[in-house]
Formats: sequence, C-alpha cells, structure tokens
Amino acid sequence: MSDQEEKIDAQNGTDASEESDDAFETVNIPVSLGESLESDQTEKLRNSELEPFSGGHETHAESRSDRSEHSYVSLEEDDEQPFMGEFMSPIQVSYTSANDDKQCLTNSDNVVPPSKLHSDNTMVFLDAVKTLKESLQSSRQESSATVKVVLLPVAQEIIMPFRVDSMFKHFKDYFSHLLNVPSDVLQITSSGIVLKNNETLLQHGVKPQEIVQVEISSKNPDLYQIRRIAGLSNGSQIIAVSIETGIDQYQNVAVEIVKSDFHKPFLGGFRHKITRIEYHNAGTQTVPKKVLEKVDVFCRDTQTVHERRKFQQTTNTTSTQMTKIGVYVSNMTDKLGTPGRYFTAAEYHARRLQAVIVLQTYYRQWHAKIVVEELRRQKKLRLEWELQEELRKIREKEEWMKMDYYRRHNPKTEEDFELLYNALEFWRQEEHTRINQSLTGAERKAALCELLEKETQIIASIGRHRYIANQENQEASVQAFLDKCSAPKVWRTPFGKIIEMDTQFTIRARELQNIYKCIMLKNISQDERLDVLLTLKHTVKEHECKLTQEILELIDREVDLMMRGVKCHNLEGLRKRITTLFLHYIKTPLFNPEVARHLKVPQDPLKFYKKIYFCHSCQLYLPSTEFSISSTSQRIYRCRHCNSLDNETRKRESFLKYKCLLQRLYFSEADYDDDSKIAYLIQLQDIQHLVENIWASQSALSAWDDLNDLVMVRWEKSMQWAPWNCILLTKSEGFAHLKLASVEEGYEPLFIHKIKHKHILAKNYFSQIPVLASFILDDEEMDEIRMKYRPKTSPKIIESKGPCP
Repeated sequence: MSDQEEKIDAQNGTDASEESDDAFETVNIPVSLGESLESDQTEKLRNSELEPFSGGHETHAESRSDRSEHSYVSLEEDDEQPFMGEFMSPIQVSYTSANDDKQCLTNSDNVVPPSKLHSDNTMVFLDAVKTLKESLQSSRQESSATVKVVLLPVAQEIIMPFRVDSMFKHFKDYFSHLLNVPSDVLQITSSGIVLKNNETLLQHGVKPQEIVQVEISSKNPDLYQIRRIAGLSNGSQIIAVSIETGIDQYQNVAVEIVKSDFHKPFLGGFRHKITRIEYHNAGTQTVPKKVLEKVDVFCRDTQTVHERRKFQQTTNTTSTQMTKIGVYVSNMTDKLGTPGRYFTAAEYHARRLQAVIVLQTYYRQWHAKIVVEELRRQKKLRLEWELQEELRKIREKEEWMKMDYYRRHNPKTEEDFELLYNALEFWRQEEHTRINQSLTGAERKAALCELLEKETQIIASIGRHRYIANQENQEASVQAFLDKCSAPKVWRTPFGKIIEMDTQFTIRARELQNIYKCIMLKNISQDERLDVLLTLKHTVKEHECKLTQEILELIDREVDLMMRGVKCHNLEGLRKRITTLFLHYIKTPLFNPEVARHLKVPQDPLKFYKKIYFCHSCQLYLPSTEFSISSTSQRIYRCRHCNSLDNETRKRESFLKYKCLLQRLYFSEADYDDDSKIAYLIQLQDIQHLVENIWASQSALSAWDDLNDLVMVRWEKSMQWAPWNCILLTKSEGFAHLKLASVEEGYEPLFIHKIKHKHILAKNYFSQIPVLASFILDDEEMDEIRMKYRPKTSPKIIESKGPCP
C-alpha cells in the first residue's frame, strides 16, 4: 500500500465516522461451510468480498485469535478479555463505497439458488476466503506502530502496538477501562498537540513500524485523578516482537521486559553453525526461584543405636573340591592362614573401656582449655574494668578538686563563700592550736593579735569579692529578666517546627531593653551619650508621673553638666541614678505590660500581706520565701540572711556537701518511679542530722568519711526511702548493695542488728515531725502525740474582789 493510498484510507476512515451508517457496510465472514450454504446472502458475500479486495478499496479484517496476540499491557486475562472484545472488533470486513448508487448491491441481483452450488465452487470459495484472510492479517500487522504511553502525572510508561489507521477514540476507550476514568475526561497529547477522537496516527505523519510517544492526562484532575495501573510491575515494559513462524510468515508476540538488579549467571548455550548466532539457556533470562529457608530438624539419630540383622550364609549351596585319587587340584593360588591370639569377652570390654578413657581424657583436656580460656578472658575484662573505674574515680576526684579550687579563687554564689569561710575557720583553728602549744605569755598574746589581724584582713578581702560578685550577679539577673520579657512567643507544631511570634508587648519590651543597654554603655563619646539621653527622654515623655519627671530632671542635669565640661568619672553617680530609675520604669506594668508576667511580687498587696513574717534578728518583715524552716522547727525566728550571717561569724560551716548528698538522693529516688514521698520532705538540716548524729558521717561498711563519695540508698529496696529505711555507703558500695536480692543473704546478723539499731534512732527523732510520723505510727498513736505536745490554751477565770456587804 503506497503513501498516497494510506492518506486516502485515513481520509476515508475520518469521513466515514462523520457520515451516516449508510456510507459503509460491514459484512461478517462466515466461519463454517454449512452456515455459508444456508442463506441466499452467502453467495452475495462471496462476490462482495472478492470485489473490494481486487478493486483497491480499504479492507479491514481481524480474527479473535489475533486479538489475544496484540494485548497492550500485561494484565490478568480475566480482567483483559471482556474489554478487548470492545476495543478489537469481531471478525469483519469493512469497506467504503465510492458511489452509493453504483456500488450498492441488492439481494435481487445476486441471489444464487442453493441447487446451483457445486463442490468445485465451494473449494474456490474457501480458497478465496483463506487468501483474503491472510492478506488482511498481513496488511494489519504491517500497519501497526509502537506507541509509548506516558500516564501523567504518575509518569508510568507503557509500550504497546497500535494501528496507524485506527482512531484515537478506541485508544481512549481502552485506557478509560484500565484507569476507571470516563473517556471524555481523558486527553491525549503528542509533542504538545492534542489528539482528537476522530484522528489517527497516520494523519499525524506516523508510519507503520515507527515509534511514537503520547501522553495521557486528565482534564479534571481534582475529580478524576489518574493513578498508576496496579497490574503492571515496577520497571517492566511491554514490546511487540515479530517471530518467524514459517516461510514468509510472521507473528507478533507481546514480550514483557522485567528489569532486575540481580546478577544473571551464565548457564551455557549453543551457537548456530551456519549463522554463527549464540543462543543462551533460558535460565539466564528468567528470575531465579526463591530458595526456601530450611527449618531446623531435631532428631535422635546421634543419640540412639541402630541395630541391624544380616545373614552371612549364601542362598546357593556350594561345594569345595579337594585333591584326591584321580583328581588333581592346584594349590598355587591357595593362601596360608594363621590364627591370631584368642581374647575373651572381658578382655574385649576392657580394651573398649581403655579406648573410652582415652577419648574422655582428650575431651576433658579440650573442655578444660576452653574453660580456662574463658576464665582468663573474664579476668582480663575484670582487670580492665577495674582499671577504668580507678581512672574514672581519679578523674572525678581531679575534676572536683579543680572545681573546688576555681570556686575558692573565683567565688560567685553563696555556697562558694561558705567554702571560703569554712576554710578560714579551719586555718584559724590550726593556727590557734599551734600558738597555744608552742608559745606562752606575752609571745602568745602577740601571736594571737597577729592572728586576729590576719583573720580580719582575710574577712575584708572576702567581703570585697562578695561585693563584686553581687554586682555581677545583679547585672546578670537584670539582663536575664529583660531577655525573658523581650523574648517572642514560641510554640512547637505537631510536625516539630518551632514558630515564634512577636506581640506589641514584646516589641515594647525589646525597645526598652535596647535603650537600657545603651545607657549602660561606657567609654562612648559625648555626642553618642547625648543621642542616648535624647532617645531616653522621648521614650519617657510618653507618660507623666513622678517617676518620669524625676528621670527627665536627671537627664537635663547630666546634659547641663556635660555642656559645662564636667569629667565622666564625676558623673558616674548621676548616671547610676538614671539607670536605676529607668530600670524601675521598665519594671512598671503600666509602662511595660509584658513585665507583669515575670514579676515575683504580686500586684495585689492583699495577697502579699498574707505571707509576711517578722524576723526577730534583723527586725524586718519579710516574705515566707526568705525563711528556712526545718522539719523539727515549731516557729519562725530568723530569716535566711540572719542564719547565714550567724554561721559566718560563729560556726562557719559549709553545707555544700550535704546539698550534693541530698541532690543525689533526689535523683536516685526519681529513678525508682514508685511514688516515693518521704525523700522529698527531707530538708537540708534533716539530712545533716541524719548523717552526723546517726551515721557518724562515714560509710557503714568501710568507714569512709569523705562526704563527696557517699550516697544514701535504700536498705530494703522494695520499700520507699525513709530515715528508718536507709544506709550510708560509698558509691561503689551502694551500687553493689542495690544488686542484692535480700539483705539477709548479703550481710551477717550482727551487721543487720547494727543497722536496725540506727533505724530505731532515726524513728525516734523523726517521729516528732507530724508529717513523717504519719508514715510510722497509727492514728491512735498520732492522737496521743498531739495531745502530749498540745499547748494549754484553756481560758483563765479572774474573780473580782469587791467590798464585803
């Protein structure tokens, strides 16, 4: 078929879809001979089938078997067969008439009576039908092109054959069935051009045996979304391969290409001697079978003895012939057999026993080597662990000493100054003891005076360090307070993203913070200082009150003094007053609303008055947070500052070690997660009394007295921690103690009795506290204790003595 004829055929196919049903005629090819002889229309079909084929009209024919050969995608046969009947037409021959009046055939002109049929005519008819079928099949195969279909937006590729003279309407109907999308919603494009339903590949310049790519998308992706075809495997393609089935006979077969990432082994093959073409075995082209995992099979074959009976006597009876008179038998091949030593059953079993003993000897030797090697390995690991533990302890000790040295030389907190005063007291006591032992009389008095002067100088030096540390701590606290007020609102989304938001209050707080930082700057020029003061003045002018008026007066005074040439070091007091007043301005919620969320002092004075107590030492009314109350205290007497001052002047004790011990106790009890309560009710004074008076500030096992290495753990770990259920041990001893299943197995009765005695002492002391006594005693005993310590508040009756009547 030439190119001109293909264009004419494509144009005829396009015009045929727009004309009425009378423009072309479809004639079914008869399948059997009986059916062709039963009607008068059959003879008409013979003539009409041969004339279009010879006259050059367009003829289409395809069989049901060919439909299965041109499957487009590798789907299941059950799902593919119903729709392929709609996509591929049945066995038919279609042609278009050039002139309806001239080429229209009537039944009256071509009616052939059944009596005139002959066997020769029948054979001629069958040969013509066969020739027509083969010609149509070959023409149909030669008119197919390879179409690469891309589904958008899933980007799934499908390669399939499609006839160049078929309309795209059938193409749409086929993929509408696969995608479950209406055909009018699908849109087919090729190189940016939209392909219409009544168009063909031939109209777009695609010739047979060529490759073309088309895209299928949805016009309404929101309502009808294109998804991947589940029947196709990932990475697979389908191509049409033409196979030679005979001489000048070819058949198209759909082949699926499976992309696999495994290495295909070469299993051999052969080579054609004439064409020299290599053919490999099919094992290199198919996916290998999965090897099933073997299930462990347990049997007793190696533990049981199999007995078997076997007869040594042959079934056929044979005879032995010896030399005798008249018969000579050669003895050249005879062998002389000599009997061995005879041994009894006892000797046999003894030899077996000796062999077993040898085997056991070697086995035990091998087993002993394995055990010794394992013990050697465990010993090596144990020694390495002990070495690491020693190094860790030494490292922790060095870090503690470095931290202690740094805290003594750079004190910042109250605990640091407690260490300094404690060290000063130890030094004073040592010097006082040395003076009393070595000197007497006037020399002793002079040495004591010198010691007093040195102590005074050291106290003054500590005071200067405390003043500097307080200034730094105050500045750091003010800066942290301002940062907290100006920080944006932060929250975390469910996806883990952090969102920050600034409000008008945080922006106002940030502006005031920037002004405060500018005021605190030193070593700046006079013009820069004037700009800062001008900005401060405009900011404060927004509100009129006594505080703002005072700030404005101080600003004007500083500007006037700067204009008169007063030096900067003479203006430090004035600038400090401006900074302090502006800080009060920032902390006022009326001028900075964000600060109200971070002030510790409540805005309502009535709430503040309910928690005010009187200190009998400094004669001040202070909030309840300024008083330290122990578990055994019955009334509030002195505040924290007075207690600290009294400790610095009298005892000079350091409570840092007890604080660390109490902190370790809190952490260890938090790990149990069993709702322990008593441990969190213990205060610093209680743990000090428990360590010093009951456990003598040393370990109950090793008598180690360094509090930095001691921990307070549970005696019975199944019960919650309490002063009557604890033991003071070192860290390593406490770790080993908690591994014990029961204390009776790990300790001797004498040691257990000693610990129980200490627990009784702790009960007697802490039973005075009502909160802790509720964990020890019953309600009746608690009532007796309350009645015992209840003050007598009965009213006194005063009798008036008047004159006698």
